[in-house]
Amino acid sequence: MAFELPDLPYSHDALANLGMSTETLEFHHDLHHKAYVDNGNKLIAGTDWDGKTMEEIIVGTYDASAVAQNGIFNNISQLWNHNQFWEMMGPTGREMPSELESAISESFGSVDQFKADFSAAGAGQFGAGWCWLVKDTDGSLKVTKTENGVNPLCFGQTALLGCDVWEHSYYIDFRNKRPAYLTNFLDNLVNWDNVASRL
Repeated sequence: MAFELPDLPYSHDALANLGMSTETLEFHHDLHHKAYVDNGNKLIAGTDWDGKTMEEIIVGTYDASAVAQNGIFNNISQLWNHNQFWEMMGPTGREMPSELESAISESFGSVDQFKADFSAAGAGQFGAGWCWLVKDTDGSLKVTKTENGVNPLCFGQTALLGCDVWEHSYYIDFRNKRPAYLTNFLDNLVNWDNVASRL
């Protein structure tokens, strides 16, 4: 069964006054995300991966020893990453639920320290990639960064929050100012209710 491009959970202009323009969402969701769907479907058609879940394909095709991942992994992983990304943002959910705030403070010392660590990870990711807040296999919360389409599933971790730091995610609105994009993401775009639901 072929994968489909999911609709955004909000309108294309819903984040425009929060720092992510309608143009960015049109390019990022309707073109970039759709390309991962289309290319991924073409690559898995007729293979043993056809009919498997995204999660099964990601875990099954990830090669930790590879210099570069294969096309199936890259496209299906990026499809999954973007599915999560849109859900982790929104025009609502600005207040961090107390359960999440407590968990973050326990792991990082404070919410401000978590935000500083998350922003530093995203700004420090050389080239394309993602930064994440994950629940690790031991239950602790950690900030990580991954290159290209690699995501926490590859390491048995649960993705609580992810931020796309590929240039196409921020260049229309922030040009080359990735740190400003990350600050805006954390302060204005994250739906903390969604993040808390993943604990």
